[in-house]
Amino acid sequence: MQKKFSRILLKLSGESLMGNSGFGLDPDILMSYATEIKAAHLAGVEIAIVIGGGNIYRGMNEAETGIERAHGDYMGMLATVINGMALQASLEKVGLYTRLLSAIKME
Repeated sequence: MQKKFSRILLKLSGESLMGNSGFGLDPDILMSYATEIKAAHLAGVEIAIVIGGGNIYRGMNEAETGIERAHGDYMGMLATVINGMALQASLEKVGLYTRLLSAIKME
């Protein structure tokens, strides 16, 4: 891998983590991301990753689900943390040191 940048910000959608299954997390997709991220890291690139998860609620109808918008927004934030933890586990499985940060306080 030829190094063009010393630092990058990688944005991954939460939806991309489910692959073709239509829901959940696809372990093959997670491992593919982890492998590619590791290759960039080994090339000397510093990497920050922003991952999505808000799509768990986006598009749901409050009248149909009974879930108020504020609750749905928190569900999206928690989904983002879950997706971040899944990617973190894959990155650590390939030998990378990671740190997961969130605005939601979790001990």
